[in-house]
Amino acid sequence: MRRQLVAGGLAIGALAALAIALISGASAQSAERAVTISVGDEHACALLDSGAIECWGNNKSGQTDAPSGTFSEVGAGAYHSCGLRESGKVECWGHNRDDQLDVPDGVFRTMSAGRWHNCGLRESGTAVCWGGGATSPGLRNAPAGAFTAISAGSSHTCGLREGGTVECWGANVYDQSDAPGGAFSAVSAGGVHSCGLRENGAAVCWGGGVEEIASVRDAPTGVFIAISAGSFHSCGLRANGAVECWGDNHYSQFDAPGGAFSAVSAGSDYSCGLRISGAVECWGGGDAGQTNAPDGAFSAVSAGWDHSCGLRTDSTIDCWGNNRRGETRGGETIVPSGMFSAVSAGQDYSCGLRIGGAVECWGTSNFGEADPPDGAFNAISTGSDHSCGLRESGAVECWGYARSSQPDASKDMFSKVSAGAYHNCGLRESGIIECWSSNRDDNRFGQTDAPPGRFRAVSAGAYHNCGLRENGSAECWGDNRYGQADAPDGAFSAVSAGGVHSCGLRESGAVECWGYTFDGQEQPPAGNQIAVSAGRYHACALSDAGRITCWTIYGGIADIPSWLRAPAVGMPTTGTGGLLDERTSASIFAAAGIVAVGVSALAVLLLRRWAPLRRRRGAV
Repeated sequence: MRRQLVAGGLAIGALAALAIALISGASAQSAERAVTISVGDEHACALLDSGAIECWGNNKSGQTDAPSGTFSEVGAGAYHSCGLRESGKVECWGHNRDDQLDVPDGVFRTMSAGRWHNCGLRESGTAVCWGGGATSPGLRNAPAGAFTAISAGSSHTCGLREGGTVECWGANVYDQSDAPGGAFSAVSAGGVHSCGLRENGAAVCWGGGVEEIASVRDAPTGVFIAISAGSFHSCGLRANGAVECWGDNHYSQFDAPGGAFSAVSAGSDYSCGLRISGAVECWGGGDAGQTNAPDGAFSAVSAGWDHSCGLRTDSTIDCWGNNRRGETRGGETIVPSGMFSAVSAGQDYSCGLRIGGAVECWGTSNFGEADPPDGAFNAISTGSDHSCGLRESGAVECWGYARSSQPDASKDMFSKVSAGAYHNCGLRESGIIECWSSNRDDNRFGQTDAPPGRFRAVSAGAYHNCGLRENGSAECWGDNRYGQADAPDGAFSAVSAGGVHSCGLRESGAVECWGYTFDGQEQPPAGNQIAVSAGRYHACALSDAGRITCWTIYGGIADIPSWLRAPAVGMPTTGTGGLLDERTSASIFAAAGIVAVGVSALAVLLLRRWAPLRRRRGAV
C-alpha cells in the first residue's frame, strides 16, 4: 500500500524496468521516463530512470518536494514520502506528526512507506520500523529473524520470510495481520487487508473484517506477476500486462484502463499504473463526477460529500456525481419525481423538501438518516449520517445518528439550522448561534463552541463552522488545519463551510474561498453568482442566469506532470491487440536469461536470485 511493491527483495518496479529496457532494446531515450511508481493517499511519486524522484498531487505537508539526487526506491505514504539512496540510506520528507521522518541510522537493503509509518530491511534481512506515533507502538515491534521482503500498510506491516511464509504485525482489527499459511512469492499490506501472491501466481487476500468491506478478499482467479493492496481495494498485474483490480470501487479506483502496464500501485482512492512505454496513468480519485453539473436553469444548489444536487426552476431536483448508494440517479434508488422547494446533499444520501413541507430522502440510510419524520418542515439540512429540519414552529428536529441529540427546547426558537459532519448548528431567533454534537463527536476541534454575539446566518461544515455577522463579516471556528476558519475581511452576503475549505459570496456577486489550496487549483467561476455551496472537497455556485458551476478543492493524484503522461521516444505503447501477447511476454524474460516456464518458476527464480542483493538503479 502506497509504496513500491517488493517481492523477494527485488522491487516490482525493477522487473518493470527490466521489461521496458528489453522491449525497447538498447536504444537510448531522449527523455526521462518512470521505471516504478508509488501511490499515497493524495499524492504519488515516480522513480525515474535517472534515479531522480518526481512526485505530484497534494503537497500540503511538503510530501511532493522530493530531495535532489539519485535513489533506487521510492514510497508514498499518507502525507509523507521516502526514498532509498543508492548508498542504502533512507530519506523521508513531508508530514512528521507520527515521527515517520525520523529514519534510524544505518544502511537498508529495501524499504516500504506505509500510511503513517515506514519499515526497512537491513542487509541481514532484519526488519526495522519507525513512525506510527506514540499511540501505535506495535507498528514498530517487528518480529526477529530475517525477511526477504517487507510491506508497510496503513496500521500494520507484512514481511516475507526466506521460506516464503508471510508474517504480519501491528493492527489486526480487520484480521489484516492474520496471514494464511503456505508459501508466497510477494506480499502487500493495505489499509484493512493484505494480499500476497502464491508461487504459482495466484492472488490471495485476507482481512477486511466486516461484511461491508469483505470484497477486498475477493481476488480474481488466474495468474498475476505483481500485486498491490490499497486502502480498500487491490490491483494485480497479469503476465500479459493487463491490470485487474477488486474491492471497493467508490471512486472507480479499480476501473483500470485497457492496454499493457509494467507496474501498478493501489493507493487510497486512486490507482496508478506504469505503461510499457514508461508513461504514467492513474484512475479513480476524489472526482466522482460531483463537479459535472448538468445544463439547464436552476434556482438552488447543494454540494454534498461526493455528489451534488440542484433544484431546477421547474421545482424538480437533479443530482450528479457518486451514486454507489443511490444518492443521485440510477442504482436501486432514484431522485424522486415531483415538485420540491429545497434540496440538501449529504454524504451518501440526499433530502428534498416538498412544496407542502414534507421531507423526502433517498440514498443510504444505515442510521435512519434518509428516514425523515412525518409532518411539515420549513427547511432541511443533511450531514454525514444524520439530518435536521426546521419545523414551522421554529423547533429543530434531527434524525439519523443524531436522533438522541437535540438542541435545548427551553430556549427561544430557531430561524435556521445546518447539519455538519457529526454536529449541528442553529441560529436562534435572537441571532445567537447554538451548536451541539450529533452524539458521535467529542468536540475535539471546538466546532460546537460558537462565538458569542448576534449573527444572521450559519453554516456547519465537517469539523468547522462559519457564520455571518449582522454587518456581513464572516466568522469561522473549529478545525483550522487548512486555514478553513481564517475568513477574509470584508462583507459577504452568504457563507458556506465545507470539508477542508469555506466559501463566501461577496455582495458584488463574486465567490471567494479559503482553506485548503494546492498548485493549479481550480478557481470559482467569474461573473455574478447568487448562491454558493461548499461540499467535502468541492464547491458549486449558482449564477444569476441559473447556471450551476462546480469545481474541485482538493489536489488530485490524477494531475500527473504532462511530461510523465507521454510515452518516451521510441517506446511501444501496447503489444498485440493492446496488450503484450504471450510470445512477447516470454521473449522479455527469455532475453533476460530466464526461461518463462510459468510465473511460479519465475517468482521462485527471482526470489532466490535477487533476495540477497540490494536493488541498485544501475542493475536494471
